[in-house]
Amino acid sequence: MMKGFDNDKYLKIQSEHIKERISQFGDKLYLEFGGKLFDDHHASRVLPGFQPDSKLRMLLQLKDDAEIVMVINAVDIDKNKMRGDLGITYDKDVLRLRDEFTSRGLYVSSVVITHFNGQSSAISFRDRLERLGVKVYYHYVIEGYPTNVSLINSDDGFGKNDYVVTTRPLVVVTAPGPGSGKMAVCLSQLYNENKRGVKAGYAKFETFPIWNIPLKHPVNVAYEAATADLNDMNMIDPFHLEAYGKTTVNYNRDIEIFPVLNSIFEGIYGESPYKSPTDMGVNMAGYCISDDIVCCEASKQEIIRRYYSAIVALAEGKDNASEVNKIVLLMSQMKLSTSDRKPTVAAKGRMDSSGTPTAAIQIQDGTLITSETSPLLGACSALLLNVMKHLAGIDHSVKLIPQDMIEPIQRMKTSFLHGNNPRLHTDEVLVTLAVLSQHDEHCRRALDTLPMLDGCQVHVTTMLSEVDRKIFKKLGCDVTFDPIKKK
Repeated sequence: MMKGFDNDKYLKIQSEHIKERISQFGDKLYLEFGGKLFDDHHASRVLPGFQPDSKLRMLLQLKDDAEIVMVINAVDIDKNKMRGDLGITYDKDVLRLRDEFTSRGLYVSSVVITHFNGQSSAISFRDRLERLGVKVYYHYVIEGYPTNVSLINSDDGFGKNDYVVTTRPLVVVTAPGPGSGKMAVCLSQLYNENKRGVKAGYAKFETFPIWNIPLKHPVNVAYEAATADLNDMNMIDPFHLEAYGKTTVNYNRDIEIFPVLNSIFEGIYGESPYKSPTDMGVNMAGYCISDDIVCCEASKQEIIRRYYSAIVALAEGKDNASEVNKIVLLMSQMKLSTSDRKPTVAAKGRMDSSGTPTAAIQIQDGTLITSETSPLLGACSALLLNVMKHLAGIDHSVKLIPQDMIEPIQRMKTSFLHGNNPRLHTDEVLVTLAVLSQHDEHCRRALDTLPMLDGCQVHVTTMLSEVDRKIFKKLGCDVTFDPIKKK
């Protein structure tokens, strides 16, 4: 895979920059962490070379000075809000994240439950955390937040919240998802630390949009496509332009809230330490782009993938027409269409000639391999077999799974399990290959190529089953597919 991002440089200069920001304030820095700490796959797709766990690895370089405070909204607990990518509730994800952080040597000091208003589910969650030895604090709804600054900066505002006890100079404030109240927790802590004579500061760490590349750079446009469901919009930071005469990029929510934040800072410190929302950030990713052309192309592909994801969700009944329309507009601005995705063109070309659902994969050297649906195999299953044979140097005429082995599996699926589709799914193909590999050299060599599929691009001309989606995800393939149901 061609790389466009220097990950080693990023780890070095990012940790150094955070240390500099800690020293700027004196005693303590509250660092609001946006996005995902150790599975940032969006960043790794648009910045080839960025490792999904880069932010976590960067934090590990500061682990002796850092502690983590996790934030969850009581309303989200009460509503059993789910993480769409993992299919688990936010409260379960807090427990998962805590285990992940501690297993890697990071110190998770506490959990803050925000928007607390006596919800029994939040109380039960607190009890569960405390039984695990986790310190838990409540933060409350402040009437008129965030515009009623005089109330916010008072003992009836931030002063009413539990004071979160922290012991290290860097406090990373993170959450399982957006809307948890991370910023409010940071600001509340600044108020309460100041009352106690502690010099504490605030900064924000979000990878996107990248502030020091152009507004319409494909990397930043890909971020807009990724957050189209939130209606985020990248903008030139007018405060930074006025203060310094320099053009930088931020997004609408931070720009809109900055005057209010400035007033809160002035109420806590007497003056604001920042002149713009860009000032608040500590992201150094823009300095680590080593090949702009590679990152531009990767980002354009991400925009197309986001389009497919949105139209599939719409076809599945999600009310997201505005999300689709926004991504279509972004594609138009970037002069992009689905024909700019090579596996899409290859899959549709084979479908035109075969008349059946098809699939295509683009492997790391650019080679395109296609497949079609047959009575024995679905297009995805056939694609896996074809690409494994190609990568292992096995002649295409070789049948890795003999027909007389497939037919009994099909009979079991239809006659005994009462399924409608007799064709083998991807997981069934892989399990069968694993069994055969004990005595068949071709099957063993084919399975050994699976790690080479990481980062490959796939398109399928029909709606994918949940099984096939999960298999491709586990293999690390970036998959798109048309919202057309199988006949």
